Amino acid sequence: MSRKDMRATDELRPIRFIPDIIPSAAGSVEIQWGNTHVLCSIILENQTVRFREGTGLGWLTAEYSMHPASTPQRKPRYSNHQDGRSVEIQRLIGRSLRAVMDFEALGEKCIYVDCEVLQADGGTRTASITGSYVALAIAVEKWLRSGVLDKNPLQDSLAAVSVGIIDDEVRLDLPYEEDSRAMVDMNIVMTGNGRFVEIQGTGEGRAFTEEEQASLMALAKQGLAQIREYQEKAIKEYCYEMDHCEQ
Repeated sequence: MSRKDMRATDELRPIRFIPDIIPSAAGSVEIQWGNTHVLCSIILENQTVRFREGTGLGWLTAEYSMHPASTPQRKPRYSNHQDGRSVEIQRLIGRSLRAVMDFEALGEKCIYVDCEVLQADGGTRTASITGSYVALAIAVEKWLRSGVLDKNPLQDSLAAVSVGIIDDEVRLDLPYEEDSRAMVDMNIVMTGNGRFVEIQGTGEGRAFTEEEQASLMALAKQGLAQIREYQEKAIKEYCYEMDHCEQ
């Protein structure tokens, strides 16, 4: 079966990281992942959350929202409460990033991660996690250079990707057209050293076998290895520019 965008079954959509979208943030990146675009920003507060006070440990929390024009039909903003999906996704983003943090190295500070979906075409949660890591790595580099932090609180890299079974075919990186009709849908979050942070797998149209799960996981790991290369390249290029500007 061929895909509408003519990609191979094991091929990622194009991924691009645009840094410094918000100059007032410590780190900010717009990740353009196919037709899904997410703005990720990082802000540091010099005090930790209440339940960490006096422990010497910091914290990281995340918020996720969708711009009203991010989907073909206007998505309303929720002024008094968030929809359940957004709450689920922002908790996932926070959990994922906390998995690679050393909060003792951070000290009693709190990192706020904000993700705003500007355009949605499937994979907004995986793009948010992948883009937020790049924004956070850039912010940490700035904090270390400026003396805001003495130690690097990032212990590992982090990325996420979707896989699924569409028309009985295992595919990597699902756009909305595929995600909306997937028989099996799975999101994988993994650290750079190969540890899983989250595996979200659901039989949407039918149950799936252990062999199919193994194929999905293998394809996800292949895609995540490529994504880590893109992330590392974006971070290194940004740090090179910082070095150039400081000279």
